[in-house]
Order: sequence, then C-alpha cells, then structure tokens
Amino acid sequence: MTFAQSERAELADLLDQVGPEAPTLCEGWTAHDLAAHLWIRETDPVGAGGIVARPLAGLLERRMTEAKTRWPYAELVDKVRNGPARFSVFAIPGVDEGANTIEYFVHHEDVRRAGDAPLAARALPEDVEGWLWRRLKLLARAQFRRAKVGVVLEREGSQDADGQPETIRAAAGAHIVTAVGAPSELTLLAHGRTRAANVRLVGEPDAVEQLLGMDQSDS
Repeated sequence: MTFAQSERAELADLLDQVGPEAPTLCEGWTAHDLAAHLWIRETDPVGAGGIVARPLAGLLERRMTEAKTRWPYAELVDKVRNGPARFSVFAIPGVDEGANTIEYFVHHEDVRRAGDAPLAARALPEDVEGWLWRRLKLLARAQFRRAKVGVVLEREGSQDADGQPETIRAAAGAHIVTAVGAPSELTLLAHGRTRAANVRLVGEPDAVEQLLGMDQSDS
C-alpha cells in the first residue's frame, strides 16, 4: 500500500470516528464538508473546477451541499474510502501518488489537528519525508507565492554535501523567515496550515506574523 492509499484509508476511518459535525482546519468546513470536497474532487469535474478556480468557488459549495444532501455521511465517507470512480482521471494508473499523496496527507491532518484536543504530529517514515521534500523543491515557489515576506524552508536534521542544512528558497523578500521542520510539517505550512504546522520560525517578529497570516492555499 502506498502512502497515498494508507492516508486515504486512515482519513476515512477518522472521519467515521469523529462524525459529520467535527471541526477541521479548513475554515468553515466540518468533517462532512471535507468528505464532500474529496468526493467531488475525484468524481465531479464540473464541481472540481471550483477547487482550482476561485471565481467558481460558489459552484463547488453548491455541489458540496448537493452531495451532502444526496448521501448520508457514512455513505459519503465510504465513497471517499473506496477511491475514484472507474472513469475518473484519478483512477489512471500512476496518477494516485502524484495527485493524492499531499492531498490526503494534508486533509488527514486537517481532521487530526482540529478542535479542542488536537492530536500530535506523527513520525512518518523517512521515505515519505524524502518524497515530500522533493515535492517541496518543485512546488514551494508556487505554494508561497502569496507570502508577503521572504521564506526559506530548512529540513530539520539534514546536511548537504557541504555539511550545511538542506534548504529551499521558497519566496524572495527584504525580510526573511526561515521555517525549520520535517518536510511533512513544512508541507502543512506551505498549504496554509500555518498555526498547526510543527515548525520553528526564525526571523523578525513582524515578518513571522506576516507569514503566519498567509492565505491558505487550495489543496
């Protein structure tokens, strides 16, 4: 089982456990909303347009409401658990890892770390952390495009060929904030989970606050 597959299964189990009204880190969304979002993303190309295009966000919300009305919560969670429909682009062999690893990891943590008693960060396998770091190298500039300060990501405990910590320059700016943490936690930061990510932010206090106020990226 790949990490994307295990995250899907564990998230579905957690959604069952917490129930439809449980909070998430996605502002304004309950667990029921999140389940609807995940189902639409993989099976409803029209509704999914609202995920990537902000002007269509209203369409996404309507589709989510329709999905929540059409199926009971437990059935909708099962649809997420069972994966994309046969003719979905997400069902094409090889698409799952690239398209769903981060999606399901981030949303799993959206449920794990929400509410009054958030769960602690997990210790993920080194191969997963390595995969997430490589993905950050590819996408960090796009993910931090809304940052109002310069951002450097530092992989905690790492060393490059010169004995220095591995870093990624994610955004340029006069005032730099260095975010230090595991790739999984830096991934959460990159996706706007700024208050929940278990990272150490090094920089001027005003610059750190500006980074913490970064808009949440779509995911």
